[in-house]
Amino acid sequence: MSAIPDPRATRLRPLPNLIFASRWLQLPLYLGLIVAQGVYVFHFWVELVHLLEAVFGSQEALTKLVTSIGYKTDVQVTALNETIIMLVVLALIDVVMISNLLIMVIVGGYETFVSRLKLEGHPDQPEWLSHVNASVLKVKLATAIIGISSIHLLKTFINAGNYDEKVLIWQTLIHIAFLFSALAIALADRLMSHSTADSH
Repeated sequence: MSAIPDPRATRLRPLPNLIFASRWLQLPLYLGLIVAQGVYVFHFWVELVHLLEAVFGSQEALTKLVTSIGYKTDVQVTALNETIIMLVVLALIDVVMISNLLIMVIVGGYETFVSRLKLEGHPDQPEWLSHVNASVLKVKLATAIIGISSIHLLKTFINAGNYDEKVLIWQTLIHIAFLFSALAIALADRLMSHSTADSH
């Protein structure tokens, strides 16, 4: 039988204990991100209410929608059209994806860098949280950023007539840069995991 570890043997000396306890300084940062999540939820519902009001003929709500999505046309917009609906829906999807990114950072970051959440066996435990670490979190964040960038790029292409050609080119190049960055992060993580496995 293995000996039961003495709790006193794992007690840290004052300086290491202070350094280790400093991880709790990140707690206000995660709480701040939760507040930011609340702002996104509020923004989502404001945009959704404007969309529903515009469907039922509210000209004021339609004007607010057109302004918020940056839609411009030579003729006055008096009713919803397919392009406006598509741009608004993409904006809502964008909010949801950024909100998902926030959840990954809040939950995954807290679990990885601050303290265990002890969600094992909980029916609502996220599937990815069971094997999360700093490397997995980086890859997931990079993938989420590519998704958000894709939505922004699609919104730009749909509304391309209101953008300068240079803006379209730069947004495309930035999206490609995000894509290659994510591939590089994933490749580096794969190589490091293989080298760690080989060393064992």
